[in-house]
Amino acid sequence: MSARRLARLGPSSLVGQILLTVAMALLLAQAVNFALLLRERDRQIFQQASEPAIERLIGAVQGPSERRSARIRRWSSIDTASQVSRTMRLRPDIAERARDAFADRGVTVLRVEAAIGAVEPGSFIARRMNERRENERRERAERGDRRPVTRGDRDGDPRALVISAEVAPGRWVTSYGLIPDRQTRLIIELLFQTLILYAVVMAAVWLVVRRIARPLRDLTVAAESFDPAGAATALDPRGSADIRHLIEAFEGMQVRIRAMLAEKDHMLGAIGHDLRTPLASLRVRAESVEDEDERNRMAQTIDEMNRTLDDILSLARLGRPSEPPTKVDLSALVDAAVEDFRDLGHDVAFEPGARVTAAVRTNLIKRAVRNLIENALKYGEQVEVTLDRAGDGVAIEIADRGPGIPEGAIERMFEPFTRLEGSRSRETGGAGLGLTLARAIATGHGGSLTLANRTDGGLVARLWVPA
Repeated sequence: MSARRLARLGPSSLVGQILLTVAMALLLAQAVNFALLLRERDRQIFQQASEPAIERLIGAVQGPSERRSARIRRWSSIDTASQVSRTMRLRPDIAERARDAFADRGVTVLRVEAAIGAVEPGSFIARRMNERRENERRERAERGDRRPVTRGDRDGDPRALVISAEVAPGRWVTSYGLIPDRQTRLIIELLFQTLILYAVVMAAVWLVVRRIARPLRDLTVAAESFDPAGAATALDPRGSADIRHLIEAFEGMQVRIRAMLAEKDHMLGAIGHDLRTPLASLRVRAESVEDEDERNRMAQTIDEMNRTLDDILSLARLGRPSEPPTKVDLSALVDAAVEDFRDLGHDVAFEPGARVTAAVRTNLIKRAVRNLIENALKYGEQVEVTLDRAGDGVAIEIADRGPGIPEGAIERMFEPFTRLEGSRSRETGGAGLGLTLARAIATGHGGSLTLANRTDGGLVARLWVPA
């Protein structure tokens, strides 16, 4: 599984990712700590068990039976073969230590073997363990203590340490020792410590990360709700120095954006005024042309320039609309737009239905509907307009019976000055700003505009706005 896929499976928030990272780091650190502690515990246990066993083995080899202590006789034996079985795990390090101890005492042995393994029922050491339990039970009974024997070799499943030394051909002396398996208790203790560590560390990390994430969440909300036409969002610079600088930079960016937009609006107003004045002068001069056909062509060109200028200025000013949203009956609004085209003799069908209200900028929505109807009339003589509720909004659909649009070119039609044909004459589709402006109006209302080919021929434009 790739790292990118793992990242998708994990938490997406900053708090969750930091907590997961810290938790994984703690888990890895504790796993290494577990391994080192268990290894060190094993080393200590083996050392503590092997030293007495080696001493008992040397004592058994050095002294005759009657001179050996009771403990040496109890935990050692003399046999004709080594007592190290094949089922046990050999420990060459302990055997080497025993040989060094024999050499230090000046005792010569032929061979030394050492191994560790589970205590087998019925073995020599198992019998010694049973005797030990019985003696302890008897001593407790004499003292009136009826508690069961639970300490010492009863702590876990005991293992036996077996060290056999061949002192003469066919004569082996063996010493035994117990190695209680206390790993389960140790693991439980370590797990308990880990839980405490996790609780303390994760609580501290959560508090710190939450303190870091809170101003970031406020900044995210401010960025998402940023309205160039509205009042500036005041944020309290808090948190670490980096986050405070980020908040201050965002507030500075808001100021610069509003200043740029205000300058743009001022510039557009000046451009519109400077262009409309010579266009109006051209229109007056065109009226003095005696050739009627030439006069009409000049008037159409001037009108085309005026409409293109209106589209460009409207598209540029959509980011800072001057008209506030108002509750209107969309059915009546669409019916009024359709009626304007009917008055011009166009075949536009619309049946007003139930009253559907929505908070919209009336002139902008009406302009978007007009642009879509006008676009449909250019490619199909019949246009059908419908209005219905769709989810938590209202969908206005404008369908025509024209040739449609190739599927691969639908999205490209929303780009400014884009048309399927090369010309930009008003008779064959205009300047290519109608769909761009309509989508921008829909997006500015939190809605959408989509195009789709009809199965029975033609194109349908779907304008959706929230209600």
